[in-house]
Amino acid sequence: MSLPATDPNTRQVIDAVRAALPSQGLFAEKEWLLSPLPFALSKKDVRELESLGQRLLLFQKACNNLYLRSTKGSLPGYIAEYLDAGKPGALVAHSRHKTVREELPRVIRPDLILTEDGFKLTELDSVPGGIGLTAWLHRTYASLGSQSLVGGAEGMLDGFRGIFPGGADIVVSEESSGYRPEMEWLAAQLNSEGKGSDAPSWKVHKAEEYRPAEKPVYRFFELFDLDNIPFAAEATASIEKDALRISPPLKPFLEEKLWLALFWLQPLRETWRRELRDSNFRKLAEIIPYSWVMDPAPLPHHGVIPRLDINRMAELASFSQKKRDLVLKISGFSEKAWGSRGVHIGADMPQDEWGAAVEGALAGWKSHPYLLQEFHKAKRVRHPYWNEETQSIEMLDARVRLCPYYFNRAGADGSLGDKVVLGGVLATIVPADKKLLHGMRDAILVPCCLAD
Repeated sequence: MSLPATDPNTRQVIDAVRAALPSQGLFAEKEWLLSPLPFALSKKDVRELESLGQRLLLFQKACNNLYLRSTKGSLPGYIAEYLDAGKPGALVAHSRHKTVREELPRVIRPDLILTEDGFKLTELDSVPGGIGLTAWLHRTYASLGSQSLVGGAEGMLDGFRGIFPGGADIVVSEESSGYRPEMEWLAAQLNSEGKGSDAPSWKVHKAEEYRPAEKPVYRFFELFDLDNIPFAAEATASIEKDALRISPPLKPFLEEKLWLALFWLQPLRETWRRELRDSNFRKLAEIIPYSWVMDPAPLPHHGVIPRLDINRMAELASFSQKKRDLVLKISGFSEKAWGSRGVHIGADMPQDEWGAAVEGALAGWKSHPYLLQEFHKAKRVRHPYWNEETQSIEMLDARVRLCPYYFNRAGADGSLGDKVVLGGVLATIVPADKKLLHGMRDAILVPCCLAD
């Protein structure tokens, strides 16, 4: 499908996209701008995305290994100390249990900013929203004639089906209830393709009312919210008896953004290289922004923090605006750790607010670690969208966040596989004056395709 903004058929495409929306919607009380076209990516970009999934799987395996080695003393203890900060003791103990030792998330979704120099990875989400939405977008745009969608028309559905081939209970918390409609749509599509009593079965449940059955569970609730999930204690006991599978696993250390800062720690450099292999390490170093652990511990008087050229993290508070091309964000295990909450872009903040954010991050270090990242500006693009007020197609001057979805297909026995597949890519196209690139009322949401 290749429609110029002035093509009279464009209105028909917009009407068809709107008509294809499920009656219950996909996001509760959420809207976005419609576009007649997917977002086009170059062959080079698509190749990078296709190879990135396996590198991120290796990265998650390496994170798992570094943490476990830290708990056993073969790597520095500060790794586990950082990642366990603020976590309940019972949850920490469960995350180290032998039955979950090798378990990893079966869906991997990075947040990638498209810059002039390629992709920059700002986050690795283990409990990602948008799976149902992206599956719907791929199927809808393919039905309207879009060619070369990355992952194909059914890639998202095939990928999600593959993580639990026999089906699963999708358990969604009240905290994440905005995503329940898309997961209900997803389950309905997966169920519609099965026949007979032995067909895989998928069902969405409210986490606050759910009781584990014999089926595996796909978790759509955050670990900081476990106190509000009555079945959590029963579930952990069943998992430790090897009687229940939950994905993502209840391993909070794997869901910390702090790993992006630990990746850059010089004392761990050779460990990362051995875990990842040198070629993968170098490729990841190209896309992971340089990051720092916001540890308030003092350095010797002659010590300097790399690239910041300061002796104490507290000195960040007095940085001038020119020096604040930095992003401060909470690492995880908090209601502020998702949906772009708990994120502070230094260059956009008044001096006093930036200083307060730095001081707050350092003060709360022992319960809620923060990390600091270099800010990379997304490149400007233009993309058509339907303006409801003017009843016409207009071009949005914008920046883009890409969210590829990688699925780790399970074996016949339900065990974790060794390879991931790229199911599809969601493009969030945001007005160029926005610094935080996330879903909003004035953003375009479309699938990605290979450029003609």
